[in-house]
Amino acid sequence: MDIRQGSAWRTLLLVGLVATGAAVLVTASHELSRERIAANERARLLASLNSVLDPRLQDRGLVPIRITATDRELLGTDEPVDVFVATEGGRPVAAILAPVAPDGYNAPIRLLVGVTPGGVLTGVRVLSHRETPGLGDLIELRKSGWILQFDGRSLEDPPYELWAVDRDDGAFDSITGATVTPRAVVKAVRNTLVYFERHREELFAAAARASEAEAAEAEE
Repeated sequence: MDIRQGSAWRTLLLVGLVATGAAVLVTASHELSRERIAANERARLLASLNSVLDPRLQDRGLVPIRITATDRELLGTDEPVDVFVATEGGRPVAAILAPVAPDGYNAPIRLLVGVTPGGVLTGVRVLSHRETPGLGDLIELRKSGWILQFDGRSLEDPPYELWAVDRDDGAFDSITGATVTPRAVVKAVRNTLVYFERHREELFAAAARASEAEAAEAEE
């Protein structure tokens, strides 16, 4: 092998080593980024869930079990929606559902609804919407306190027939200039409570099974 041929081989080897090293670094960086993104998403999710939990439960470090439920009529979509069941000492202490208000003014409105095992609302928040700025977007907590009027309510308070906005002779405030939006949210929250009342034990049993499955996987 002459000098020029040996130099070429060394160059190829060097290029190969550099390429391999770069690939390893890119892969490692991707894995770290993915883990970081997943951790950030978990943190955001837990923060969102805490926002609709009973304040007395927010500092207990509860980790809700995620399951899904499907009911187009009551949950507002054909797609499965997330349901999170928080337990303490093996006992359900809260449920958080993510229904859809399908009849928003511009598009469906996605909600987060917290409820006690007894069916009392602990909070409602808007996850996403496309309602009119300055009008329909007042359903967002950062824009107004309108959404807080659901706290402590149930299907008995007010009675079912009064689960409507005041413009429809109901118990909930309207939003001036944006009747469609609050009407859609009130209906969706009421329907979520109806779904929860009908399927409470089923949801808790599914969450218990999911928790047992997670524990079994962790032991393997």
